[in-house]
Amino acid sequence: MGLKENIRAARLGLEMTLDDVAKVVGVSRQTIQRYESGVIGNIPSDRLEKLAVALHTTPGSLMGWDDKHSANKPTSHGVKIPVLGTIVAGIPITAVENIIDYEEIPQEMAKTGEYFALVVKGSSMEPKIYEGDVVIVKKQSTVDNGDIAIVLVNGNEATIKQIQRSQSGITLVGFNVAVYPPHIYTNEEIEDLPVNVIGKAVEVRRKL
Repeated sequence: MGLKENIRAARLGLEMTLDDVAKVVGVSRQTIQRYESGVIGNIPSDRLEKLAVALHTTPGSLMGWDDKHSANKPTSHGVKIPVLGTIVAGIPITAVENIIDYEEIPQEMAKTGEYFALVVKGSSMEPKIYEGDVVIVKKQSTVDNGDIAIVLVNGNEATIKQIQRSQSGITLVGFNVAVYPPHIYTNEEIEDLPVNVIGKAVEVRRKL
């Protein structure tokens, strides 16, 4: 299958609506519909990463690279990245860096930067990210508005949240607002605590 078919199949498999996907990716419902119809076929890499996160898959799978029948399938083995403990989707906890496991990512992805993985604990990011999911993270200190990021608070407390920026500061947003209301940090708090982005969530892997 091609990109448009893979996007639609992944969405329907998760029983997600166009609006559900659009909210995570940060685009309009019409844009997702154009992706699925093929009207927009050349999707920027950063947008493709967001689609993969929303659909609990990889950019490679959406592009068809992971399909064993695809002519574009990489012939080389993937690259192992460390799973560094647990990240809380809810109340931040102390960030740990002990390696508890390894995940594999495509070599093409590994060439674009430094990656690590974290296990999610808590329910504040449901129904998009569940407790026990493994999040693949690209290490970077800045993310775009609407991205899902790993954020370090007080230098040692890490959490996974969607980032919403404003002139006065940033808001950490959990999709399950009943569990985790949006938390606002002013520009002063960002400097004083501090509040730092340490990576961008580019893929969610569900562990059954």
